[in-house]
Amino acid sequence: MTTQATPAGASALTRMWGHLRSLCPDPRDYAKLRTTWWADVAAGVTVGIVALPLALGFGVSSGLSASEGLITAIVAGFLAAVFGGSNVQVSGPTGAMVVVLLPIVASHGAGAVAVVAILAGLLVALAGLLKLGRTVGVIPWPVIEGFTLGIGVIIFLQQVPSVMSPGGVGGGGLSTNALIAALQSIAQAEWDYVVWALGITVVVVVSMLVAGRIHPSVPGSLLGIVVATILCVVLPAPLAVIGALPSGLPAPSLPTVAVADLPDLMGPVVAVAALAAIESLLSARVAASMANTGPYSPDRELVGQGIASMGSGLFGGMPATGAIARTAVNVRAGARTRLASVVHAVVLLCVVLFAAGPVGMIPLAALAGILMLTAWRMVNWATVRSIMRSTRADAAAFLLTAIVTVAFDLIVAVIIGVVVAGFFAIRNLARETRVTREAVPGEPEPGDERIAVVRFDGPLIFASGDRVFDEVMAFDGIRVVVLRMSSVEVIDATGAHVLEDIVTSLERRGVTVLIKGVQARHEELFRTVGVLPALRHVRHLFDDLDEAVEHARSHIEREGLRT
Repeated sequence: MTTQATPAGASALTRMWGHLRSLCPDPRDYAKLRTTWWADVAAGVTVGIVALPLALGFGVSSGLSASEGLITAIVAGFLAAVFGGSNVQVSGPTGAMVVVLLPIVASHGAGAVAVVAILAGLLVALAGLLKLGRTVGVIPWPVIEGFTLGIGVIIFLQQVPSVMSPGGVGGGGLSTNALIAALQSIAQAEWDYVVWALGITVVVVVSMLVAGRIHPSVPGSLLGIVVATILCVVLPAPLAVIGALPSGLPAPSLPTVAVADLPDLMGPVVAVAALAAIESLLSARVAASMANTGPYSPDRELVGQGIASMGSGLFGGMPATGAIARTAVNVRAGARTRLASVVHAVVLLCVVLFAAGPVGMIPLAALAGILMLTAWRMVNWATVRSIMRSTRADAAAFLLTAIVTVAFDLIVAVIIGVVVAGFFAIRNLARETRVTREAVPGEPEPGDERIAVVRFDGPLIFASGDRVFDEVMAFDGIRVVVLRMSSVEVIDATGAHVLEDIVTSLERRGVTVLIKGVQARHEELFRTVGVLPALRHVRHLFDDLDEAVEHARSHIEREGLRT
């Protein structure tokens, strides 16, 4: 005996298959390659040069080493380019991820990072499979900007230890909190070292600023590193350097972790996954608005970023995300397809294979200078001013998110920021709810003063429920109330329950309640919560106002209340 799939089941399978296909690489990703390949190669080389010092710096700042930063940029950059949902997104280690990883390294050791990368990547990919790619849209703009400001402050503060002593980030028993660690490093500063380190940092920052004025295509960070490294070799300067780098990629392998340690890692795994998803989707959205290369797929982007982080972890690297700054460089350099991001990864691989020696001579203070200026440039100060001049609610959400990001935790900051923004949004929405007593329509008749035609406008939700109840119950000297519901577009269970309380309370007073204009989509809620059963009679529900008023007047007449 054979069974056939029901139409509904077949439709569900078709949709599922279509979703899975949409998450896979597609030949159409490279449809324009014949005409754009040279522009893509040129853009890839450009962004690869720009990405090199950032990959090195973020690797060191995370508490790992420059090697892990390069591995992440190469492996994750390649995999995200192939499997991700954006045609021009560039992925790799980022400052935001560094902020999360440094406490993980301090608490669980460097070996835990690869494990976190694989598990977090699995969660991010699963989010894409479950079609959660659009959820980033619920994060308000002030929260995103506050989050970005907080990350910029943390990245800047994380570089202070590298300038204060040879131990640098993570050395000398410093706190995992960037602000406290910066203050501790200043208190423990080796001032002979500080003079040299600060000098090199200034040289790098000035070089980056001057490079942009020479020509926009001159990579300022690379120029700064070259100048700083030459100075340190020639003088010579007693500064800590990157040190020996591997002359190739390590073989992929599963990192080892004790089963007993896994529960302690789940919190960091969730935090890393959430951050990777948020930052990657934000970057992809920015890229789509900058480049005329077609829309991006949020779900595919999550799957691609998940695969990228898992691949990075297998090679001993860090979790990766989409990088807004490198993506912007890619777009401005003329990238049109994913080939540019692939070339960027190949350029970095060539550095590992053929230039590991010179790269190992780069002073850590030079990387600190690059990241300090990068942190400053992360923040759009015009945007900050516009938010602070907008509503108090937006300014509060922005400042609170930034402060919590610096003082406590990135993910907690986003959650608190969304909650605060949501609170103010709901409060403002509740203020739109209006209760108005209207004149009885038509020619005035005796007894009309005993009829209250009450019109509801705006949303009827939990935040406005008590006020609505009090305003309706304040009407005196009436025997019939007509509740006009046709202008209520949004109503939740609490709002419906308040309406049921109004009907019940008025009926107990001996006031007859008539309801007019319940929208079809609200009828089931009204019935379930008890609004309709609370009416004295089923015929007290009307679609037409004139009919409701006529019924109200007949009720007044039957009770002999016409005067």
